[in-house]
Amino acid sequence: QVQLVESGGGLVQPGGSLRLSCVATGSAFSINAMGWYRQAPGKQRELVAGITNDGRTNYADSAKGRFTISRDNAKNTVYLQMNSLNPSDTAVYYCNGQIRTSGSMRALSYWGQGTQVTVPS
Repeated sequence: QVQLVESGGGLVQPGGSLRLSCVATGSAFSINAMGWYRQAPGKQRELVAGITNDGRTNYADSAKGRFTISRDNAKNTVYLQMNSLNPSDTAVYYCNGQIRTSGSMRALSYWGQGTQVTVPS
């Protein structure tokens, strides 16, 4: 059973920084693309940043220049470094991984449980 476990959320003042981590646990799996999404109250979940297994990245316009996604394939971990945070970044942040388990013909989408990021106004 593959699980994604996030950590690193919290309360941070405007202009501050946070680093989110997400580790994939389990056995006999391989990870393709990974990404971070967020969902603010009353809004739809949106992509923040994504990274392929060979390190190509993409960002939402709101994240460009402030957030950096990276991954450590040896540790099955993806990170999101968030700088210059502002109140509009307040949301639950979810990790997503496209993961293929042993014996499966294709990758499936896995989600973490979410971690709250709060930037007060």
